Amino acid sequence: MTHLGPILIGAFVLSQALRDVYLSQVFRSVDVFAVILATFPMMALIFSGIALWRDRAGLRKLRNFGALVLAMNVTTALAWTSYFFGLKFVQPSVLNALHSGFGPLTVVALAMMGATLAGAECRGRLENLCYAGLALAMAFLAGVVLWGESGRLDYSLANAATGLAALTVSGVSITLSHLLAKRLNEHGIGAKAVTGARYLLISAIAFAIVLSGARSTGVADAQGWLWLAALATPLIALPLYALQVGISMTKPLTAQVLRALGPVVIFALELTDPRIVWSGAALAGILAYSFFAFAAGLAHVANSRGPSPKR
Repeated sequence: MTHLGPILIGAFVLSQALRDVYLSQVFRSVDVFAVILATFPMMALIFSGIALWRDRAGLRKLRNFGALVLAMNVTTALAWTSYFFGLKFVQPSVLNALHSGFGPLTVVALAMMGATLAGAECRGRLENLCYAGLALAMAFLAGVVLWGESGRLDYSLANAATGLAALTVSGVSITLSHLLAKRLNEHGIGAKAVTGARYLLISAIAFAIVLSGARSTGVADAQGWLWLAALATPLIALPLYALQVGISMTKPLTAQVLRALGPVVIFALELTDPRIVWSGAALAGILAYSFFAFAAGLAHVANSRGPSPKR
């Protein structure tokens, strides 16, 4: 059971590759808030129902942590809205690498500032060097995007800058959201109850925007809404639940590093998109990013075990 958390996070990494490549194509014709409305209210309803059936005590406990639940909802809404907008302008592999990379770097930054939310795990010199390499790889990837060398054929500087700004917000926000969710787990609230509660605000925002008619949804009729929900919900809901359970069983830095290993898979899948061509610069940046993410994970595990006892 000690390895179940990392295994679930690994399953999330593989499934998010399919999700991001699919959604990047959907967003050509469908509005971001339409996808959110077709997906997240259903997720909140399903997992709240499961929690009502299997974890009523957890649902009752949520009332005692209103500030944590609200903060988790705000950061979740910021994270997913920004991520989806970023996915419109930056190809999935690079976007995912930069978005995921903000995870461990945010945890490290919070720890350096003394924030208790990130936990009190110690980092060794080698681990810190790996995070420095990770940051440099991310900076290189951002430069590749800005200079139009990432392989995206519909490049524009304005869109590239918008996408990078959006994913910065999403990367930091989703990390905070996961840390807040883990704090609720530590208070004895299960993943089902937490998953059911964390998507309420983003669902309400999407409903209000779509209902106002201020934006064209890109969905023609009820059948279109049902088709969108049937495709998007499993791709988002099931992996996110696996991630939520995995994070509840895994240390923060370990979870963030595992999530950072997905962009290589996405790079291969996204080449099926006619808007994206092979880019050696993007692949080099992704490989450098994945190397430092993996090395940081190994260094973190070694540092956590400490020196071997002398005989």
